[in-house]
Amino acid sequence: MPTMPAISPAGQPGIARDWFETPAGRAILDSEHALVAEALGSHPGLPWLWCAPRTPDAQVEGRGLCLVRRGDRLEGPVHCASPLPLPSEAFGAVVLQHVIGGRGDTLGLLEEAARVLAPGGHLWMLVLNPLTPYRWRWRGTGIASAEPLTWRRRMREAGLAPDAVSRGVGPSWRMQAVAEVQDGPGVRAAYALRGQKRHLPLTPLRSRPALRLPAAAPAA
Repeated sequence: MPTMPAISPAGQPGIARDWFETPAGRAILDSEHALVAEALGSHPGLPWLWCAPRTPDAQVEGRGLCLVRRGDRLEGPVHCASPLPLPSEAFGAVVLQHVIGGRGDTLGLLEEAARVLAPGGHLWMLVLNPLTPYRWRWRGTGIASAEPLTWRRRMREAGLAPDAVSRGVGPSWRMQAVAEVQDGPGVRAAYALRGQKRHLPLTPLRSRPALRLPAAAPAA
């Protein structure tokens, strides 16, 4: 019985972009579009940031910036690398859709996304599921893939509080879009993780002793 192909821990975003142009890759992106639109519309009072592996076929309503990853650069209304030329804490929602590699990824998008996210805002990561049969369709490409536990740890390192449950999206084997989203990745082709930038620090601060006021002078 053949073994499942190994997944490169570093990932190759340039190759990932080419793979998402194939029917197998586009089936995943089509499955994710409704979830992406929901995520970007979750904080209507602030603009959103959407980083995608290819130019989206459908637009998303609202004020925002959509950038496409091409190697170590992002292209769109602005062309940039890291650090992003964007103000800190300016976006209510950020979606990183299949644009993050492993620890060898020099662009550092997760950390930059956490920086530009406003307190109380949400960051969504969409990544491929290493446990799905669909992984045979991207075998040999070097695309990074890991279980949710790994990405939750990286979210915490970036200063975010991840949700306890991820959402499985996309097909399990057939190359066709699947609209339904499930709790947990299961054997879906991809899954979504959400993290929040808290208003307060994740580590509780040590309380300071109350300031003692001088005793009041007696009334005359």
